[in-house]
Amino acid sequence: MAIQTGDKVPDLLGLDQDGKEVKVSDYKGRKIALYFYPKDNTSGCTAEACSLRDGYDELKKAGYEIIGVSKDSAKSHQTFIEKQNLPFRLIADTDTTLQQQFGVWAEKKMYGRTYMGTLRYTFLIDENGVVEKVIEKVDTKNHAQQILNEK
Repeated sequence: MAIQTGDKVPDLLGLDQDGKEVKVSDYKGRKIALYFYPKDNTSGCTAEACSLRDGYDELKKAGYEIIGVSKDSAKSHQTFIEKQNLPFRLIADTDTTLQQQFGVWAEKKMYGRTYMGTLRYTFLIDENGVVEKVIEKVDTKNHAQQILNEK
């Protein structure tokens, strides 16, 4: 069963771009916007990451830590972070374990072709590690404001 609103999230989320463990307990007392996206350096994913980068100070003031997740490798994440000057961590979920736990690794269709891929969802997690809200219709260009509007 996929993680939903009201569920407590697992403490260990995975490894970030530097191979360091990312744990919810490390963010005790702060909210987390855990966002899942398909691929580093693609137009929609770059727009979303840049929106979060540009709204980062405001999101921090609202009590949010931003953590991104995709299937990309740590090396790919490092390049993406450097290229876009991202101030937040990205989890390298190369085996899709975390995406499967959150129910965002799913069958997708494009140009008549069916394949497995990452759904673009954001989970807003409260100070106690419980999902407060799931944003299923992400506005990539205005995602920071979209999160702030959920407060």
